[in-house]
Amino acid sequence: MCGRFTLRTPPQVIAQQFGLPPLNAVSTPLPPRYNIAPTQKILAVRQPPGHKRREAVMLRWGLVPAWAKEASIGNRLINARAETVDSKPSFRKAFRRRRCLIVSDGYYEWQKTGGAKQPYYFHRADHQPFAFAGLWETWSGGQEGEDGLESGTIITTAANERSRDIHDRMPVILEPSCYETWLDCDQEDLAPLQQLLRPAPNHWLVADPVSTLVNKPTNDSPACIEPMRT
Repeated sequence: MCGRFTLRTPPQVIAQQFGLPPLNAVSTPLPPRYNIAPTQKILAVRQPPGHKRREAVMLRWGLVPAWAKEASIGNRLINARAETVDSKPSFRKAFRRRRCLIVSDGYYEWQKTGGAKQPYYFHRADHQPFAFAGLWETWSGGQEGEDGLESGTIITTAANERSRDIHDRMPVILEPSCYETWLDCDQEDLAPLQQLLRPAPNHWLVADPVSTLVNKPTNDSPACIEPMRT
């Protein structure tokens, strides 16, 4: 699974790399984040149907299907498995019509070592941002303060050879050349999308052991990603 990630990249770099207009600090606040946790706000890039211009939005992490009775269902839907995303009721409509890129520059996984769990921080060697394959939904459940809630989930797949010793799943990380295909929600043929839901090549990411500071969502500082001395 993917249960924590980071986004430290300056807004101007994100806008340039993801083909966005300049990001507005009011509508899209992007302070450096070192420990983004479920139910918190995440940055997504999407392309409204019938349009070619991309937009940046902040989503609540944990997808709330349109048919849900309560928003709390999103707490269990922070990830969608690539193997069932096109058939599971919680995700299949969003997979067809509401795909997005979830912007990140690193994520955490935990390796079981005896009775403990050692966190690792996965990131590019150059610390540049990348995109998880994501889905989004709008929920209008009628509850006070939550009408029109926009939420999202990260699609995961089997881990690649380099990372499976740490965890058996990893988020789907899309190549920039695939962004256009993923965001085009007007297309009817879903087969090309399924082909994108694969593990990242082994050389894409490095993994650093980090301290257990990241275990607490309230810890959100550069210390979370500082490699441990070996």
